[in-house]
Formats: sequence, C-alpha cells, structure tokens
Amino acid sequence: MKSNGNYDWKFSTVGGVTRVNIESGQDILHLDELDRKLWTALSCPLKGLEIDEKTMTMLDTNGDGKIHIEEIVAASKWLTKVINDPELLLKREAFIPFSAFNTNDEEGAHLLETSKQILENLGLEKNEISVADVSDSIAIFAKTRFNGDGIITENSADDEAVKALIKTVIDCMGSVTDRSGDPGIDTDKIEAFYTALADFKAWKEAGDADKDNVFPYGDDTAAVLAACMAVKDKIDDFFMRCKLASFNADSASVLDVSSAKIGEISGNNLAASTDEIATYPLARVNAEHKLPLGKEVNPAWAGAMAALKALVIDKEFKKAEYLTEEQWAGIMAKFNAYNAWMGAKAGAAVEGLGYDTAKTILEENKKDALLDLIAQDKALEAKSNAIDQVDKLLHLYRDFYTLLTNFVTFSDFYSPEKRAIFQAGTLYIDERACDLCVKVNDMGAQGTMAPLSNMYILYCDCTCKSKPGSMTIAAVVTDGDVGAIMVGKHAVFYDRDGLGWNATVTKIIENPISIRQAFWSPYRKMARSVEDMINKRAAEKDAKVMADANSKIDNANLPADGQKAEVKPPFDIAKFAGIFAAIGLALGLVASAIGGLFAWLGLHWYHWVIMFAAIILIISGPAMIMAWLKLRKRNLAPVLNANGWALNQRILVNTKFGATLTGIAKYPIVKTKDPFTMKAPWWKKMLRWLFLLICLCVAVYFILPKDMRPFKSCCQKAEVEVVEETAE
Repeated sequence: MKSNGNYDWKFSTVGGVTRVNIESGQDILHLDELDRKLWTALSCPLKGLEIDEKTMTMLDTNGDGKIHIEEIVAASKWLTKVINDPELLLKREAFIPFSAFNTNDEEGAHLLETSKQILENLGLEKNEISVADVSDSIAIFAKTRFNGDGIITENSADDEAVKALIKTVIDCMGSVTDRSGDPGIDTDKIEAFYTALADFKAWKEAGDADKDNVFPYGDDTAAVLAACMAVKDKIDDFFMRCKLASFNADSASVLDVSSAKIGEISGNNLAASTDEIATYPLARVNAEHKLPLGKEVNPAWAGAMAALKALVIDKEFKKAEYLTEEQWAGIMAKFNAYNAWMGAKAGAAVEGLGYDTAKTILEENKKDALLDLIAQDKALEAKSNAIDQVDKLLHLYRDFYTLLTNFVTFSDFYSPEKRAIFQAGTLYIDERACDLCVKVNDMGAQGTMAPLSNMYILYCDCTCKSKPGSMTIAAVVTDGDVGAIMVGKHAVFYDRDGLGWNATVTKIIENPISIRQAFWSPYRKMARSVEDMINKRAAEKDAKVMADANSKIDNANLPADGQKAEVKPPFDIAKFAGIFAAIGLALGLVASAIGGLFAWLGLHWYHWVIMFAAIILIISGPAMIMAWLKLRKRNLAPVLNANGWALNQRILVNTKFGATLTGIAKYPIVKTKDPFTMKAPWWKKMLRWLFLLICLCVAVYFILPKDMRPFKSCCQKAEVEVVEETAE
C-alpha cells in the first residue's frame, strides 16, 4: 500500500489491529511518507518510560516535554543522511563503526572526524565509537586547554601570572564549571571583576581624600562606631524614659525597674538570668536626664558601657561621671560622614584583596590577556558542538528503532521476547506475576480514563529503601482469577533493573479477567451473600445468647424449699434409632417422588441433565456473555492516554495475548499426605453422604424394571394418567 508518496508500505495485523510494518532501513528512510493516520501514536511523554531519557530529550526539539511525529520524522531524515546504511539502525547497537559514517555527506564526514578526535583525546585507538566514549565529557576535555565552551581555567594559560590572576578572579567572583569539570571564568566574570576593582579603588580614594571628616577617630573609627552601635538602642531608650518621667511624674515608677519585678527572678540563678536582666532599663530613671557611667548601670550592660567609656567618652569628656543626651548626640553626629561613605561602598567583591592589590591589578591590566584566552576557546565552539552532535548520533543510533517499534507499530509490546518502553516491570501478587505494569503520572486522569479500558487494574504505591521518594504503578491482571486480591494487600514490584520495591494495593478497577472467572462469579457472589447472612444471624444469635446468659447470672437464686432441681433426661438410644429410621424412610419417599415425577412428565434421566445444564447456563450465562464482550474490547489505550500518550489506534489485549502478560503459579501433583489437613465437620460429611444416597436411589430406581420398582402403584397411577392425557 502506498501512503502520501510512491513508497510501498507493508502491513500486518498485530493485536487485532492492522498496523504498518517498520522492519527495514528503507522503511525508516521513507518514514516522512507515511500517512499520519496510520501511526499508532501521535505523541508520547518524555519521562517515565524505559528508554534513555537523554535520547528523548535530544528528540524533543521544541522542549514541550513530548515527542511528536514531526520530531521523529526529522530525526529519521538526519540519521539516514549521516549514516550510509539505514539497515544498521535496526541493530540497536550502542556503538558506531567508522565505516558506517556517510563521508559523502559534509556533516557525516565532519562527525567522523570529530569522533576520531574524541578517541584521540581519550587516548583510545579503535575503529568505532560508543555511547560510553562520549558520555564523559570531563574525560574528553581533561587534557585540552580549550574546548569551545567560552570558559577558561588555570590550565588554559601558559603564563604563571595569568594563571594566578584567573585564580584571583575565581576567589572573588565565583566560578563557572568548564567542560573539563574544572572551575573557570567566562567573559561576564572577567568584566565584573575589573569593574569591581575600579569601583573599589575609586571608593577607597574618595574616603582618603576627606580623611579627617570621614575618619573622626582615625584608624579606630570602625571600632568606635561598633562600640556605639552596641549600646545605641539602650541609651536612646534611657533618655526617652527620662523625658516621659518629666512629662508625667506619676509614670516614673512604671518606667523604672520595680523591686517586684526583680523579686520575681530573685529565686532563680541570677547569673543565668542575664537575658531577662538585659531587658530592664539601662539605668534608674532620673529628673536630671543623666546617664550614670559607673556602678549604677544595669549589670547586664556594664561591659558594653565600659568599652564605650574607654573608647569614646574618656577621650571626649575626661573624668565624666555622667553622659547627657546632647553629648551622646554629638558623638553620634561625628559618624555621619563615615556612614555616608560606607553606604556608598562599591566593589565589595574585591574588598578582601585590599586597596594596594586592587590598584596593582588594575595597573598591570591583564584583562585583554584573559579575554584573548576566551576568544581562543570560543574558536573551537563549532568543534565542541560537533562533539554534542556525535553524542546525539550515538544515542539515536542505539534507541531510534526501539522508539519506532513503540510509537509507530507497538510491535515491541506484542512481541513475546520483548517489552514495550511503557512496561515498567513485574508485580508479584497472589501467586501471579503481572508483566503489564505502567508508571502512573496522574492518578486523577487515571481515575477518569482507566475504567474505559475494560481491564482489571491494580493501582499500587511503591517504595524502595535504596531510592528516595515513591512511585505509583498500574498493574493489569489479564489472566486467572480474582483470588485474594484486595485493597491494602502487600506485594513486591521489580523494576526493569531488577530492583525490588514494596508495593501496596491502593485502588482496584474491577473488570472481567477471564471467561472462567466470569462463570464462577455469580456463585461467589451468592456464597458471599449467604456467608454474610449466616454471619449476621450468628452474630445476632450470639448476642442474644450472651444477653440471656448474663440475665440468668444476674437473676440467679437458690431453688425454693420443697422444689426439686430440673433433671435432664438420659440419652435414649431408641429415639436415636428412630431418627435414622425416619431419615431412611424420607430418602425412600424422595426417591419415589422423583421417580413418579419422571414418569408423570414422561422424561428420562438425560432430560434432567439437560435441565440442570440449562439452569447453570441461566445463572452463569449473562456474566459470561458480559465478560466475553468486555474481554474482546480490552484496550490499553485509555491507561496510556491518562499517562500523557496521544494514541491514534486501539491497543487491544485479547485473552490469548493476555495469558502471556500474567503468569500464574502452577504446582505439580503432590502424592504425600498433608499431616495438617483440616478434617471436614460431621455435618458436611453427612450432607455429602445424603446427596450420594439420593443419587444412588434415583439411579437404582431407573435401573430396575418397572414391575420391580418400589412404590409401584404410585408409578402405575402416574403412567395411567399420562396415557389418558395422551389419548385425549
């Protein structure tokens, strides 16, 4: 069949749906001619699949997180252009021999030369290049000065002074990682470094130009300001309390520290209560608005005040015993110019170098030397990008055909010896192995779409000690019976790498699993209903018995005088024999009644077999028909759609194929006797023998000649009535 071109496509029926075959290099070469309506999938998610995510990222050229038909077609055109034989893509090999490059194509020849250069950088001599060879870019560029990424390292320079300068830039401005794996710098780091040097130098020189004003305490200015700032808030608080006390004399006691407040902590270890004491006022509030500088200061602040006194107050106001608010304001005003200069600080990133070093680096002006190294590195950008293209080529060479068989045809899914890229592993639960397990990305979407699949699906939360986080899988049960599967049941999930995960069933979407399971389902439901009814009645009976017993215990009295206690009658063997005689008579009557009914209806034994089969069919038939209708429509597409796939066709899972996706445990016949086998209760044995006895009586009745049958008169009467009705 031809589609959108002259290429003759081959088709086959896979999974009950007709699909195009992708089984040759020519099929890949002409992939752009395949009608989009014939593709199994229109798009698939980038993540959560059992295929190298790096390969999928390389295919996702528009960066939307999905792979579309256009991106696959573009990749096929590029691959078949740079590779001389598209048949090689079917091998799914992780290496490319040099003979496979299409040297007649300019890009193909360039990729071959780049591949040889990579091996040379790695110190390898061989005629092929593999994914492993290009996976470690650090090893590729470890011995090279330049690698085309626009980043230089200390190894990029030959001059020792330039090497030291590169290290200085890294120390001040931070680094960017070079392709070799070493820390390096780029153009932005260099420009920022020299800008910071110039700004820092100008700022420092501006302060030195007005030294007397900016540095009121000389080289100690920063230390003096720190001492002032340590107590500034507390001193300002003290003077404000004094002002409020002058404004309202009645508030003095409230503004000052009270004896009661000190009394609250007096029972504690006061040495350990420094934080609490520090919240008290700096000194006692007074009408003179003077801050004492001696022992009257809050002991929690004594050290800080002593430092302030030694650095500032003793120099400004010799032998002063008090500090006024005006004096304090004057001290703080002296730092205005210094604070303004510090607020205008620039080039803080290089401040650690010091003014002299910064000035020297600026004067040496090796900026151009650094930028020249950057230019030399960028000159190899095209070559470096070619290495990335070789990496892309190797990944697509290995994985592209795998993607096609899971995107265009789904042949990997229907192949017994392979697994589809969406099959995450195997779930072991209830004596079965479920191979159709899909990672779940969105449980909300699954809840909407998955019921439309007509599949029996187990949703399990999985955790693994060796991997952080958890994941959710949807495991499809495609063969066998429901068994003991229920929400909350624990299982074990093995991913494609063989790693075991603890799994717990959190949700079940119930649908028929097989015709056999559907046949027995009505009887199981009936048995569950009967069991529930029996349990309910038993519980009610137990409750009643317990209530009666408790009542009798509570109301127990000794028997009245003259009355005899009730005596149970002894076991009567004659009565027991009579019961069995009655049972035998009943069996005879049942057999005669069945025989009379057969004779009256003119039926033979095989008619009753047919009637029994009809009853079974009436009970199980509807369930089996519904199961058959659903099983033939089992479709994986809704489950995948909920995971982000855009599927163009149904992904049917019929009963024959489903049997290959779920493995059921099979045991050999064991001849040894189980010593712990539970014995059947007596009433079950009695019912079993009773049923066999009835069957035997019926069989004997039909085997004997009519004149020898028991209850002959009854049978003859029935036969006469049948004859008369026939004559009429």
